[in-house]
Amino acid sequence: MARPPDTRGKLRIGDHWSAISIIAQSQDNPLKAVAEFIENSIDAGAKNIHVVRGRERKEPFLKVIDDGEGVRRDAGAPDFRYVATHICDSIKKRLKRDGAQGIQGEFGIGLLSFWTLGEHLRLSSPASDGRVHEMSMRRGDEGYTVRVRRALVAEPGATLDIRPLLPGVRQFSGEKLNWYLASELRDRIRQSGVQVRISDRTARRSYTVSPREFDGRLIHELDNPMTAFGEIKLELYLDDPSPERGVSLFRNGTRVGELSVFDGFQDGPWSSGYIDGVIDAPFVNLTPGTRTGVIRDAAFEALREGMESVRERLEALIADLKRAEEERTSERTLKSIRRAFREALLALPAEEYDWFEVHRTSAGRRAAAGTPPVVETAGSAPAVRDGPAVDGAEGSPQAFFEIAGPLHSVRVSPASSVVKVGASRPLRALCRDRSGRQVETGVVFAWHVLEGGGALDDPHAEIVRFEAPDEPGLVTVKLVATQGDAVCEAKALVTVTDSLVPSRDDGPARQGLPGYTYENAPGQLWRSRYEVDRELIVINNGHRDFVFASQSRTSQLRYIARLFVKELVLRNFPGASSGELLDRVLELMLYMESNLR
Repeated sequence: MARPPDTRGKLRIGDHWSAISIIAQSQDNPLKAVAEFIENSIDAGAKNIHVVRGRERKEPFLKVIDDGEGVRRDAGAPDFRYVATHICDSIKKRLKRDGAQGIQGEFGIGLLSFWTLGEHLRLSSPASDGRVHEMSMRRGDEGYTVRVRRALVAEPGATLDIRPLLPGVRQFSGEKLNWYLASELRDRIRQSGVQVRISDRTARRSYTVSPREFDGRLIHELDNPMTAFGEIKLELYLDDPSPERGVSLFRNGTRVGELSVFDGFQDGPWSSGYIDGVIDAPFVNLTPGTRTGVIRDAAFEALREGMESVRERLEALIADLKRAEEERTSERTLKSIRRAFREALLALPAEEYDWFEVHRTSAGRRAAAGTPPVVETAGSAPAVRDGPAVDGAEGSPQAFFEIAGPLHSVRVSPASSVVKVGASRPLRALCRDRSGRQVETGVVFAWHVLEGGGALDDPHAEIVRFEAPDEPGLVTVKLVATQGDAVCEAKALVTVTDSLVPSRDDGPARQGLPGYTYENAPGQLWRSRYEVDRELIVINNGHRDFVFASQSRTSQLRYIARLFVKELVLRNFPGASSGELLDRVLELMLYMESNLR
């Protein structure tokens, strides 16, 4: 049987107008269409471009006016015929082939993108004799017309007028256009030195497009990768993570799109939120029409291979930033926990919770009240001091700034305590100014038992002794502190009971608040442990509870604080029964969390 002969031929367009219509409607972003018009002006050597958005005779319009060379001339007149009949055959492609630099267009279809903006386009450009020639095209119409328009003054450059705008694009404002062009044409504006102004006559606002500036630290440690197709230019910035931060792919100063949407760049540093900036690959080939896609050819593969050499260095820089960020977060967390514990221990009995210096008094007041020396801490180790702390010499700037202001608040220390029937315990007034400094002079006190039994030895002293009644119960003591016109009140709860939890004098010395560190142990059940020799609480940040709590800073802070409560109670109350330990945990957590922030 004879083999049928091979048939060969060339592809041809069956319906030219259908092909043109498809090309004209391939641009789906009207803002991108405006950016292409401005790029045409930059390619024509314009130094000033004016974009006007307004309304005339009830028709919304958009104009792009430049002072460039205008449309290429033939025999002294703008060659509109070439523009209209050489779609997909841009003269810029030939110029670039001949070595011209700084030219962006190459497809010869940019002018057709007016279909995404409006119904009617008029493009005018002067001839060498000063007369203005104008080409007119309508959306959906394959014809075009050229006429000579009279002008009083010869107009330099070119003017593009689109009207009326389509209903769906009438709402994009001059502000939005300014934001878009500042990002889309960032490097083209910077490299060409062109000034782009936007006049939004509808909103009565004007803008000068300034190339977008990035936050963060410019990464100088990276060299531009070299490929077989040319150099990849990098301008990358490192900063704290943000979902708005991302790297953009540019070609010759014009933005193509987010780098993370392309194959090979969807993970790692490109989508981490730590890196912001620009990668400019002049050699990549764009998809015609939208010009927001890249053809996956050898040039794109060279881009991916070239950026692999950058990935490892960026990941190392991000890891360093994460460690520094974790250290700062840990410092803030520990500071918040320390403050919350100190405030909590002011409200709890000092003889049971003497882990910190929180019951500071002057030597005179201690002597008058018969109270023992206070315990202070330096860092995390407690030290006993018999006298008042000397904060600064009299008359020094430090002493001046530590002078307390007028009375702002008062509280009773301890705010909650337990006393055996028939016994007594001291209660102290803590007066503070708005900045938290202790107010020690000019305050008048008035104590009285608001609810329950018992008595107070000196109801007008700063430190009073509460005498418990002979029957168990809950007693509420009220304090009113007055300084001039300032009046503050506070209450304390005293539980009078038949028996007390026995003190454990044979236990370990009281400890200050330790630091903490992380150990990643996913799959293990332990949440934390107290390493006494290192004065550290080790937290399992791989535990499912820690992972769940880390969804927000507030919940993570509370989780870590509760682990502190657990470890400190276990450490400072050895030998206590499980019920007693749970009571201590609940008590300390209640007062600590009310001050945690």
